Amino acid sequence: MRVCILGAGLTSLTLAKALVNQNIYVDLYSQKKINLPHKSRTIGISKSNIEFFNNSIMNVDKIAWKLKKIEIFSDNLGKEKLINFENNHNELFSIIRNQKLFESLIKSLSKDKHFKRINSLKNFNSLDNYSLIINTDFTSPITKKYFSRKILKQYNSSAYTTIIQHEKIINDIAVQIFTKLGPLAFLPISEKETSVVYSFYNKKNENINDLIEKYNRKYKILKIEKINSFELKSLNLRSYYQDNILAFGDLLHRIHPLAGQGFNMTIRDIKILLEIIASKYSLGLALDSSVNYEFEKKLKHKNFIFSNGIDIIHEFFNFERKINNSFLSKSVQLLNKSSKVNKFFTKIADRGTLI
Repeated sequence: MRVCILGAGLTSLTLAKALVNQNIYVDLYSQKKINLPHKSRTIGISKSNIEFFNNSIMNVDKIAWKLKKIEIFSDNLGKEKLINFENNHNELFSIIRNQKLFESLIKSLSKDKHFKRINSLKNFNSLDNYSLIINTDFTSPITKKYFSRKILKQYNSSAYTTIIQHEKIINDIAVQIFTKLGPLAFLPISEKETSVVYSFYNKKNENINDLIEKYNRKYKILKIEKINSFELKSLNLRSYYQDNILAFGDLLHRIHPLAGQGFNMTIRDIKILLEIIASKYSLGLALDSSVNYEFEKKLKHKNFIFSNGIDIIHEFFNFERKINNSFLSKSVQLLNKSSKVNKFFTKIADRGTLI
């Protein structure tokens, strides 16, 4: 069986690796030159997803930095913690540099006989040779033709990412602060480096470096690397597939980065897709449009609910920012004191859903 994947980002490479591990031949169509992700970009992967990644895709323990705790603050509460997530001092989350994961996947796939990368796609008639096509490419004509109908939300804000270099410390606690300008996250990636993601409401005359220095509470910063930025928006596709073509990754769903759940959603999607494919194989059935039908049936409602849950969190703190009142934060702080409530939200963050 040979599957076609369009695009060459982290999603397509991760999916390709998962498929070739199942002895499925993968042809990946991409531009002649594959651009590496920006070196300041990082992804957070939950504990259950890291375990799945290691077992079913590729072992990433050597490039992952494990976190044991997540502390959340709000400007309206000062230095008081809003929420505190931990799991008996065990691993809670892992942070990986996009660039390192990208390079590891490329290196592994290049040695696999089941994988073939084809430079660009000039003749779409050649897609007729595939019974299953997975599209991750926003710029593909196929995307414009079949996957333009979506629920889209503009946040009127941008995410600014960088890496801060600092003096060596025990660095296993992630910090998120809901500031008056937007959520700011400090995500450790080593004893001497921490990734910073600042989702900043579009406003002029604000210096990101100064804001990082202002909200930094534990690092002796030696250097702030060049800042990268991108516009923030959320989307959910109205239809996941067209015949034997399946949309995938950010093309299916994109969410606000405040909870670090974007790539986690994609990993969970890959897990379900592999389960569907394994079921087809066990019954001696071909991989065709029925795979796409089952995938949408199993995941569309779950992804929509989860995406909207992230958006509700964003709007919750955005509303508090606008009214400049700490009542909402204090209510959340009170709820978090219940161990059952804390475990409930920790489980959702790890698995993505309780459905």
